[in-house]
Amino acid sequence: MFPEFMMELFNEVEGKNSKQDVSIFTLSTCMWCKKCKTYLKDRDIKYKYIDIDSITPEQKSKILAYLKENYKPDRIAYPFLVCDDKFVVGYDPNKYEELMKSGGN
Repeated sequence: MFPEFMMELFNEVEGKNSKQDVSIFTLSTCMWCKKCKTYLKDRDIKYKYIDIDSITPEQKSKILAYLKENYKPDRIAYPFLVCDDKFVVGYDPNKYEELMKSGGN
């Protein structure tokens, strides 16, 4: 799904609900990003994440270019959640719920 250079940067969090491929791009100090991680953990959803502020500027540039090119969001904000081929910009539990339901979880 993602290019190899990104796959190497992801941290995985185990969960029983693994029907969907859930990835989030976050900032380690962001309160909304922490809420997103807690939302997924509370629902026992398997996911992977990259804390954008803990990688090199070059890696960050490549990731931002990839997200803009492949998902065409109006803006990039964190958390940036990707569930299968759909995405949500920012913390929005209602939209997360819709994505999770559409995939069978």
